[in-house]
Amino acid sequence: MFKKILIANRGEIALRIQRACRELGIKSVIVYSEADREAKYVKLADEAVCIGPASSNLSYLNMPAIIATAEVTDAEAIHPGYGFLSENANFAERVEKSGFVFIGPTPESLRTMGDKVAAKQAMIKSGVPCVPGSEGALPEDPKEAIREARAIGYPVIIKAAGGGGGRGMRVVCTAFSSAASVCTTRSEAGAAFGNPAVYMENFLENPRHIEIQVLADNFRNAVWLGERDCSMQRRHQKIIEEAPAPGIARRIIERIGDRCAAACKKIGYRGAGTFEFLYEDGEFFFIEMNTRVQVEHPVTEMVTGIDIVQMQIRVAAGEKLPFTQRNIQMRGHAIECRINAEDPYKFTPSPGRITLWHAPGGPGVRVDSHAYTNYYVPPNYDSMIGKIIVHGDTREQALARMRTALSETVVEGIHTNIALHRELMVDAKFVEGGTSIHYLEGWLGQHHR
Repeated sequence: MFKKILIANRGEIALRIQRACRELGIKSVIVYSEADREAKYVKLADEAVCIGPASSNLSYLNMPAIIATAEVTDAEAIHPGYGFLSENANFAERVEKSGFVFIGPTPESLRTMGDKVAAKQAMIKSGVPCVPGSEGALPEDPKEAIREARAIGYPVIIKAAGGGGGRGMRVVCTAFSSAASVCTTRSEAGAAFGNPAVYMENFLENPRHIEIQVLADNFRNAVWLGERDCSMQRRHQKIIEEAPAPGIARRIIERIGDRCAAACKKIGYRGAGTFEFLYEDGEFFFIEMNTRVQVEHPVTEMVTGIDIVQMQIRVAAGEKLPFTQRNIQMRGHAIECRINAEDPYKFTPSPGRITLWHAPGGPGVRVDSHAYTNYYVPPNYDSMIGKIIVHGDTREQALARMRTALSETVVEGIHTNIALHRELMVDAKFVEGGTSIHYLEGWLGQHHR
């Protein structure tokens, strides 16, 4: 096992990784920007090193500074968390070439799964069902794009091969606009992701977003840890996640889960990962794979009792998975609400000083947050300041616990989206379960114009 790990991230995930290290008896090195000097995990770290100014480009995305810090602090491994450099194959390669362990998949896996076209081809080979679409990247000829769209059937969605996080996508409903849309998406993709390749898929009208969490080791062992429903989202950003997904037959989930685990073995994947699917009319369609720990990993931890972050560390240290698929059991139901420093209905960021922070508690309640009274939320990064996660024996109990937890939560000094979560927890359609990925935007249009 490692003696010291460098945590190359910030916010709640930096604290989460730090806690996993503590439990395993591993020392943690925190790198931070000048804007995060006051963060809780910086104060709690065994060692903390400032690696640059507030701008992410000069700090959390600064590969030489991160690797140099690992060298001077004698860290053995680097955990990238999520976002920032977590899915950057070049970073993973530089970490390993510098003699450290990258706590994540191999650079090859990151490259394959980071290119959405290559990822889709790998999944088709592994027998994972994909959304009908172009065989590979679209050719340059606009006429070909129109031909392809007609063959797939309108509406279609054009996506950037290097895209992610809901960026680099355009829906097209007619032949008239498809050629122009391909050109626009291609130039945007080149500018944003350094990869102009785009591909085309059939646009599903009303799907749910269901994902399968996997864990794999270096010995070709792979398991899946149930599913999560992440359909409550706005502009492709998730705000509520739950496990298991309400109203989907277990046999359908088991069939897709087994295929995901088999795909991991086939592509030689290691570490934690998530297969993301659109689910419509009883069918699953693969959209992409996340090759890192996800924001919503706690709901899976609550229903399986498995610490995903510790498993990432154990696998990276060369240990075998301590369980097989047979040992994994799902217990009860978990729900997570992302707490963001933003206007609850306009979604404008609300950085600033938190004058009062009171987190909820009680049976089955977990709060993952780096915030505290008098903490200053910097304007430089993502607006998420924490997550409230609840677990209950049933979905009804989990919903009741989340309502109670949200009613106990007090955040003053800045705006947060807690009011929105409180409303959604009593919304009839959400309470019933099984809403599509478009539901929240429609609901906001009706209730909060």
